[in-house]
Amino acid sequence: MVKRSYRYRFYPTEEQKDQLARTFGCVRYVYNRALAERSRAWFQEQRRISYAESSRMLTAWKRELGTTWLAEPSKGPLQAALRNLQAAFDKFWRKQTGYPQFKKKSKSKDSATYFANCFTYRSGQIKLAKQSQPLNIRWSRPLPAGAVPSQVTVSLDAAGRYHIAVLVEDTVVKHAPTKAVLGVDAGLTSLYAFSSGEKISTPRHEREDRVRLARAQRALSKKEKGSRNRAKARARLARIHARIADRRLDHLHKLSTRLVRENQVIAIEDLSVRNMVRNRSMARAISDASWAQFRMMLEYKADWYGRNVVAVDRFYPSSKTCSVCGRINDSMPLQVRNWMCPCGASHDRDVNAAKNIRAAGLAVLACGDGVRPPRS
Repeated sequence: MVKRSYRYRFYPTEEQKDQLARTFGCVRYVYNRALAERSRAWFQEQRRISYAESSRMLTAWKRELGTTWLAEPSKGPLQAALRNLQAAFDKFWRKQTGYPQFKKKSKSKDSATYFANCFTYRSGQIKLAKQSQPLNIRWSRPLPAGAVPSQVTVSLDAAGRYHIAVLVEDTVVKHAPTKAVLGVDAGLTSLYAFSSGEKISTPRHEREDRVRLARAQRALSKKEKGSRNRAKARARLARIHARIADRRLDHLHKLSTRLVRENQVIAIEDLSVRNMVRNRSMARAISDASWAQFRMMLEYKADWYGRNVVAVDRFYPSSKTCSVCGRINDSMPLQVRNWMCPCGASHDRDVNAAKNIRAAGLAVLACGDGVRPPRS
C-alpha cells in the first residue's frame, strides 16, 4: 500500500470562495506568527519551540481580542500550517534546506490542508468543514475502488484556478522485473539522450509562448498599481504561465512513466540545477527543461513500481570519457557535439555520456558509492 494524491479542479460558489479566502488568510497568519515566535525564542532565549508548544500558542491566539477571527475557519488547516512549519524546521536542522521564510500575501498560490475529521466524503462528494454545500469537483479520473480520502488540500493558483488534492491509500502492482538498464544524459539541444541511442527532443514550451508572455508582461507593466485593470492583466499573464507549466508537467509525466515501465535500473546525473541556472545565457533553457522535477518523478515512481534510480556523481567526466576504451580527454567544449577517439570509436557527445552514466550507475549500484573522476 502506498499513499497517492489525486488532483482535480473544482469550481466553488461565491460563498465557498469567500470562506476559502478567509481560511487561506488565517493559515498564512498562523504560519508567520508561529515562525516569528520560534525565531524569537531561538535568538533571544536559545531554545527551540516544539509543535506541541506552538499548538498551545494557537489556542491562546484564538482567545485574544485582536485575533478572535482565527476561530472562524476549521481548526484543521491551522494545525496543518503548524505541522508544515515543523517539517520545514526539521529539514533545516538536517541541513537539507535553508531557514524557513515568512509567507507573503501574494497572488502566486494559497493552500489549506484538511484532515479526515475536517471534511466528509460521501457518494463521491467532498464537503469541507464550515461549508454547507459539497465542492463542485470535476472528477477527471476516478479514485481507486474502495479508497477513502485521509486528507485533502485545496489550493488557489495565480491563474485563479481552484484545485483539490485528495490523498488516499492505494495498492500499486509492481512491474514485472526486467534486465533493461538505461543511462540518461540531460541536455539542452536534446532534452535527454539515452544509452540506447534514442534522443528526446526539447519541447521548449516556454519558447513557444514567449511572444505571448512578452506581450502580456508589457501590458501588465502599463497598468496602474492597485487598479482592476492591473488585476485582469496579472490574471492573463498567470494563465499563460499556467498553460506552459501544465504542458511541461504532462510531457515529463508521460516520459518518466514510460522509462520506469521499461527499465529496471535508470542511471542519471546528480546535477546541481540551482548552481547551473546562475549562468545567465542558459538559465531560461535550463528552467524550461525542469531536470529536477523529472528526477523527482523518476524517483517516486521507481519506488512505487519496484525499480531503481541511481544518481552518478555530478563531477564524473561522462562527456569527456570514451565509452569504448575509457580514455579521458583533457577538455570537451560545449560546441563539440561529435568527436573521434584515438581508439577509432566515433561518438555522439550526448549518447556517449549516457553510456558512461549507465556504466557508472551499475558501479554505484554494486559498490554503494558515488563515482568521481580520478585524481592526478
